[in-house]
Amino acid sequence: MRIRCPHCGERDNGEFSYLGDATVVRPDGMSASSEAMHDYVYLRDNPAGLHRELWYHGAGCRSWLVVTRDTRTHEIRDVSSARDVALARHTGDAA
Repeated sequence: MRIRCPHCGERDNGEFSYLGDATVVRPDGMSASSEAMHDYVYLRDNPAGLHRELWYHGAGCRSWLVVTRDTRTHEIRDVSSARDVALARHTGDAA
């Protein structure tokens, strides 16, 4: 599998580390219930199809990326800087 880093270009996936689901949003710590924190930490979906994932380019530019990948075929549809995705989420823009 090859990942096209927005900063370094196309690279082998061995240069990256997979973190997990990029769609999970952390509950507000102190006001969150213990059940909400439990679900955030331990419960994850295992989707078949398009999925947004966090990857770290540790052997390259050391950037965090959001990779949209088809979990059935491993086809990568999109790669964005995690910072850009977070800023878009914060401002309400679609990213």
